[in-house]
Amino acid sequence: QLQLVESGGGLVQPGGSLRLSCAASGTTLDYYTIGWFRQAPGKEREGVSCISRNGDSAGYAHSVKGRFTISRDNAKNTVYLQMNSLKPEDTAVYYCAAGYGSIWYTCRPSDFGSWGQGTQVTVSS
Repeated sequence: QLQLVESGGGLVQPGGSLRLSCAASGTTLDYYTIGWFRQAPGKEREGVSCISRNGDSAGYAHSVKGRFTISRDNAKNTVYLQMNSLKPEDTAVYYCAAGYGSIWYTCRPSDFGSWGQGTQVTVSS
């Protein structure tokens, strides 16, 4: 059974960078479309970026386009989210999740069935 574990969160100043990792175990990751999502206090969970099974297609939320980059290394069973030029409004718990099919295009939380426990990202001076 697929298990996902996020890491790499922390406290960073505005303008700084973090790289989140989503490590999979229990099965091979290349069966799955993978997404990164985030949830800030009092807000709904939202899609940040999603990537296709082989990594040749990806989508981004408008708010992070040009600042965040999603990638995957199926040989390492890991998906990454490189976050640059971070802003206070990026503060949230970040989750990775797995699903099937071309759901990377719409990147909706409801389309993903397996979730990690989340990692906190705080952007503050």
